[in-house]
Amino acid sequence: MDRKLKIAMISLHSCPMSRLGGQDTGGMNVYIRELAAELGKRGHQVDIFTRSHRPGHEETVTPFRNTRLVHLDIGVNEEISKIACYPYIDRFARQIEDFSKACGIHYDILHSHYWLSGLIGKQLKEKWNIPHISMFHTLAAMKNRTGIGAEEPELRLAGERQIAMDCDRIVAATREEQDGLITYYGAEDKRIAVIPCGVNLSLFRRLDGSSVRRGLGTNGRKLLLYVGRIEPIKGLECLLKALSYFDESESPMLMVIGGDIRNRSGMRVFKELAESCHTLERVYFIGSMTQDKLPLYYSAADACVIPSYYESCGIVALEAMACGTPVIATNVGIMSRIITSPHSGVIIKDNMPLTLMQEIRSFLSNGYTAATAADRRAAVAGYSWNTITDRILQQYITTLSAYGK
Repeated sequence: MDRKLKIAMISLHSCPMSRLGGQDTGGMNVYIRELAAELGKRGHQVDIFTRSHRPGHEETVTPFRNTRLVHLDIGVNEEISKIACYPYIDRFARQIEDFSKACGIHYDILHSHYWLSGLIGKQLKEKWNIPHISMFHTLAAMKNRTGIGAEEPELRLAGERQIAMDCDRIVAATREEQDGLITYYGAEDKRIAVIPCGVNLSLFRRLDGSSVRRGLGTNGRKLLLYVGRIEPIKGLECLLKALSYFDESESPMLMVIGGDIRNRSGMRVFKELAESCHTLERVYFIGSMTQDKLPLYYSAADACVIPSYYESCGIVALEAMACGTPVIATNVGIMSRIITSPHSGVIIKDNMPLTLMQEIRSFLSNGYTAATAADRRAAVAGYSWNTITDRILQQYITTLSAYGK
């Protein structure tokens, strides 16, 4: 592509460069920074707008080539909940306008992430007369359908409905998300592009995980891995209970990566659950982790378990398989598209503890070997960020063409 675009990405509530595994940091953060980095490599200019999340934060940093991360001060510099950002939407939109004027930059396209940012994109689209592409990353209606955890408020449902009806293009990670947008929000099928999330194949690769196993003192036991936020919809409670169904002699160990200072109460609940199930000595609560360290833990594990009730895509599964590690997961996100052979892993019918135990025990006893790690990596080779960025760029060009730009 010869034309170099100026792209305004919006991520109001969560900084893409934040440490992963926290209450509001996960797959969306990875998505934004990997996409921005790849776009920057190709000569496009990307400005990512997020709120300042600590006092004295440097306003503008350059994390990647041709990419600026712009922290805007909404008047609240400490960590707050996502919904608490809602009253600052208008102010944040004005600050993006002010930044654009001060820099003398006119953007070609807006790309918002999550519904709060989508409402900002909606405002700026009208003022700048440029196309707005939105990605929700999760849908409130689909989360509420599970009945797990706190119900998402009507404010969010109404916001998502507005964006779905107003924006020029929606990127959905799966066909299921596309169906949800149409069913719950009345979005037009022709304005939805189904493009999955990607995986950094240079970072996520097979390593020697023996040092992790020695450090944890697994003593020859099988080792499972959970990576994700510490919240009910992720199904961690079911996985911890599943361990209690194993005989002591055959029970695997479990590493839990995720959680931060804002998750202390949640982490305490899960630790207390493991203690009440008499499995605490088999669980390592490792906490949040920088992404560059994750490949070592994926490589150390015998399997990565994703017991979620709902996933919009499932970046953790892509990362695990890129490291050659099999995945045991509920049928959420893109699991059925990447777990396509017995060596890749297994899709389970539900995340009930007894079901989880039986499926984990069966899979671990089947004698799969590390020699199939290359096959698991090959199964996700088509999800490189290079490939995903090609598809996103095509949506940019198509949408701009419809605008006559």
